[in-house]
Amino acid sequence: MMHGTTSLKFIDAKQVKDIYRYKSIKRKLYTITAAICYNKTCRQRQLTPVYVNICINEKNQQCQKTLNTANQYRVNQEITFLYTKKIKLNYQLFKLHLKCADNWQRIWPIII
Repeated sequence: MMHGTTSLKFIDAKQVKDIYRYKSIKRKLYTITAAICYNKTCRQRQLTPVYVNICINEKNQQCQKTLNTANQYRVNQEITFLYTKKIKLNYQLFKLHLKCADNWQRIWPIII
């Protein structure tokens, strides 16, 4: 068994494009998973992320309660949106994985 790096010779630029697309989609998937984890943590600890924060001038209790409810709603909507995006990326990654595995067969586990 060889140790270290393995050099691969690409025959076609299309093959390289598929590999880089696979790695790019995988990177996006990791980013979205981290964002979901962050939003869930904020929701659990009842924190408001900066991008969700809404500013109002009133300081009475009724306005503050409405503001907190709106912020929590926005965090929940963001989590729902990210899960939808994650499902789409998982599907794209699965299709591309099958395509690359078919093209590369035995070498594909090394490339990943």
